[in-house]
Amino acid sequence: MTKYVARGTLQVATAFADFVENEMLPGLDITADDLWQGLAALVCDFTPRNMVLLDIRKDLQASLDIWQTEHASKWDKTAYKKFLKDIGYLVPEGQAFQIGTTGSDLEVSSLAGPQLVVPVDNARYAVNAANARWGSLFDAFYGTDVIPQKGDVKAGYDAARGAVVIARANDFLDTYFPLKNGSHSHVISYELAGTAGLAMKLQNGQVTILENKALFVGHQRRGDILGLLFCHHGLHVEIVIDRNHSVGAGNPSGVCDVILESALTAIMDCEDSVAAVDAEDKVNLYRNWLGLMKGDLSINFTKGNKQVKRRLNPDRIYTDKTGKEFSLSGRSLMLVRNVGHLMTTDTVLDGSAIEIPEGILDALITSLAALHDVKGKGLYKNSKAGSIYIVKPKMHGPDEAAFANDVFNRVEDILKLPRHTLKIGVMDEERRTTLNLKETIRAVKDRIFFINTGFLDRTGDEIHTDMEAGPMVRKNAMKDEIWIEAYERWNVDTGLALGMHGKAQIGKGMWAMPSEMRQMLDVKGAQLLAGASCAWVPSPTAATLHAIHYHENDVSKIQEELISRPPASLDDLLNIPLLHDLPVAAEDIKNELDNNAQGLLGYVVRWIDQGIGCSKVPDINDVGLMEDRATLRISSQHMANWLHHGICTKEDIMETLKHMAALVDAQNAGDPNYSPMAPDFNGVAFRAACDLILKGAEQPNGYTEPILHARRREAKAHK
Repeated sequence: MTKYVARGTLQVATAFADFVENEMLPGLDITADDLWQGLAALVCDFTPRNMVLLDIRKDLQASLDIWQTEHASKWDKTAYKKFLKDIGYLVPEGQAFQIGTTGSDLEVSSLAGPQLVVPVDNARYAVNAANARWGSLFDAFYGTDVIPQKGDVKAGYDAARGAVVIARANDFLDTYFPLKNGSHSHVISYELAGTAGLAMKLQNGQVTILENKALFVGHQRRGDILGLLFCHHGLHVEIVIDRNHSVGAGNPSGVCDVILESALTAIMDCEDSVAAVDAEDKVNLYRNWLGLMKGDLSINFTKGNKQVKRRLNPDRIYTDKTGKEFSLSGRSLMLVRNVGHLMTTDTVLDGSAIEIPEGILDALITSLAALHDVKGKGLYKNSKAGSIYIVKPKMHGPDEAAFANDVFNRVEDILKLPRHTLKIGVMDEERRTTLNLKETIRAVKDRIFFINTGFLDRTGDEIHTDMEAGPMVRKNAMKDEIWIEAYERWNVDTGLALGMHGKAQIGKGMWAMPSEMRQMLDVKGAQLLAGASCAWVPSPTAATLHAIHYHENDVSKIQEELISRPPASLDDLLNIPLLHDLPVAAEDIKNELDNNAQGLLGYVVRWIDQGIGCSKVPDINDVGLMEDRATLRISSQHMANWLHHGICTKEDIMETLKHMAALVDAQNAGDPNYSPMAPDFNGVAFRAACDLILKGAEQPNGYTEPILHARRREAKAHK
């Protein structure tokens, strides 16, 4: 039972009040009274607007349901577009404009590179993500399927595999940092060499230099270890030479590793990848984010038989070719993802003892934590430009973006920050935002630093928005639909037209198979060719491998070329992905239900029983997939859609859920914290899964949070 203390007109969870007053505020020039009064006024002034916006969502969906039901058999795209305009779903486009964002760090304004997204409730993951600014190319090659395993896996270091790793790394160096003569594989020593910067002695006795001397920018010495620093497409690469290292001793050049600047930015997530349902959970999120901003977050854990303490990496100090020292950040630029406008939180109750909007609390408290960085109170500097970067998800159109902008204005006033210190990242993952993206960006044009596409949430909203239009194509066929290609292009075209090139990030979605790195290396580069300046990866290792794509492709030049292409088609965006090949064969129905249900159950059971909001869940073929609420949303909405249109029955749903529950139990048999769903099928997690499907059509915009939060609270109450 949550205990509360009075703070002005608010009732504040005791644990949260203690945390804010004893951990967040010390060192800042904001008193507890000023903060609580500011929050009370924020809640009083903005909660009614928040509720109105949610009512507009409901009203628009109700209008859509009626129109689609009446026109399902006589669909006319022209009439549909007129209808969307008439009800205000599709808003008129205003005159051309350019975004006015200033004061952004280079990592979001002009550099291109991988972006990590991690649940901030897991301190170990959060620290690892922050430290993923730099990653070992040797480790990324050696420890993944990028280099296929031949024969039995050997214990300890496999010298034969290591030789292949070194060869692959030399190929990378030859491609992007070529020598005037010979290859990096022929080098027996690297030496600092005056105005030439660097000289390489080859096996044949010849001495050579870089083909482009400007690529070498500095070095560092750590005892007998020499680090040589290069820069290409704005990303740094360090060749590490250590002949006392086991790898360096066996390499003629003495190179023991090649370190790539990898995750330029990392989103510390308070939303889809966490399971935060009450004050206890929110304090944990905020405490970890505060630790990242103060620079003192650390975690102790056991790895093998050793106790390990992980903390944030310091900056990296180098000496340039003139002998002058300079530093590079040792950490990714950290962004924080707040929740959307839908949910409320019991962390704080208003004057009527009603839960306040969670997004409003997130805006103030995550900004308050970041104030330690802005004011220079932390051990390290996150934003050298003095900005706070908040990614805002699940907004529906311009009015909701304008609301977020006004909330940010008020937060800046409460925290005595200059206007537009808080930067906003708009996730283009809801249909109404996509269709009105230009006007949505206009509403935040002076603080926007990021837009992206998110296939899973966007598809979930597409299904729910068009629930009455008819049954949807199979989930795996969705990526081949016309609207998807238009959506990915529309986002880039709009962002470039509004001046985001060189000023803000344009992002693409997650690689969801963390064990399939060879495949990722083969295909994820296409996102850069499509105009993305950042794209999501699931791990530090994936960030290092994905960094190779940013050496292969000059994103700035790609974007310059894309600016002049014809924009994507609105008509294509409005092409609803309906299933026309009817009836569906019984075997195909079963396969589709099994596939959806298995992934859904594998995710939900951990969410409800263990409070894990993001995990690698084995799919029906035992391939590990990164699952979060976005993947859950599409699976649950797809099954709800087929049920709604009679493609399957409730009995079919229950049969597949029970069958897949037994499979998921078997897949988790090695987890001592796992509670099986079979054979009783009456646990909280299994009932949550049933609700998500059977009540899916009535969930607000198809979101999973209301059901998950209620069931997770139920599970916690029973412990």
